[in-house]
Amino acid sequence: MSTQNIYILGIESSCDDTAASVIHNGKILSNIIANQKIHEAYGGVVPELASRAHQQNIVPVVDQALKKAGITKSQLSAVAFTKGPGLMGSLLVGTSFAKSLAFGLNIPLIDVNHMQAHILAHFIDEDGFDKPPFPFLAMTISGGHTQIVKVNHYFNMDVIGETIDDAVGEAYDKSGKLLGLGYPAGPQIDKLAKLGNPKAFTFTKPKVDGLNFSFSGFKTAVLYFIQNQVKENPNFIEEHLNDICASIQYTIIGILTDKLKQASKQTGITHIAIGGGVSANSGIRQALKDGEAKHGWTTYVPKFEFTTDNAAMIAIVGYLKFLEGDFVEQNVMANSRLKI
Repeated sequence: MSTQNIYILGIESSCDDTAASVIHNGKILSNIIANQKIHEAYGGVVPELASRAHQQNIVPVVDQALKKAGITKSQLSAVAFTKGPGLMGSLLVGTSFAKSLAFGLNIPLIDVNHMQAHILAHFIDEDGFDKPPFPFLAMTISGGHTQIVKVNHYFNMDVIGETIDDAVGEAYDKSGKLLGLGYPAGPQIDKLAKLGNPKAFTFTKPKVDGLNFSFSGFKTAVLYFIQNQVKENPNFIEEHLNDICASIQYTIIGILTDKLKQASKQTGITHIAIGGGVSANSGIRQALKDGEAKHGWTTYVPKFEFTTDNAAMIAIVGYLKFLEGDFVEQNVMANSRLKI
């Protein structure tokens, strides 16, 4: 196959964002995302509402992505889509659309692991952003995942640590709900944390063997702390919100960086990358950069728009797989529990 002029359409529909992106020889030409605001009223993603919104959004989002890229669908070399993990109803919309489009255009179809894509987003050609060398450690942090991955090559990855219960994104959202913050709470806690004292209140870090994580105990600690304080002072949250958020964020960052230090020591790898929606958090990004001086790391933080769920990361994986001729047949199926 010619590798001179490769255009890949990436489609992402794993949760509550419908996204499409066009990549040309490793360079992103468009990255369109349609957010679903309806879930804010429910304090979390409602799967049925998400899949219906994907059905409404996918055609205009893909159309806009092609137009912004300045190409027609007849110029596409292949269609890449998120196979999983994610919400099954949401995945089915993107999978079905991608299969139909590829079939209609008689071009290859490429399936993409959503969590691998968060890691491989680092290989998008972007001025001012270095690409990590193999092997490197990747921490993938999102609403549903918290993992440390040893990345040996593009599609050779080993999960060496992961959460045994809740993910870091859930810890942010559940803590935020206790504080009366809206959904998603992570960005709000991050913003308020900048105004508070991170050592105002102390929360115990869960003790978990090896490189695994646990956040259920942390959430319970925050719950009991808030309940006890509010009993003594009904206005406690309002009077100390910034300090509470700063202390929550400080503890979460400590949990993550402690495990990263351990992983780096065990593997001898000092190239550290982050990915996933929670990697948009400014405190986590800063802690990772601080690790360069403290621990001798070389750190890699993706461009902000490539951290949350987006189709550019699907497109780059599609491009890398296209170069290897790694295609799938029309009988491919979505997998809500797909592993790295």
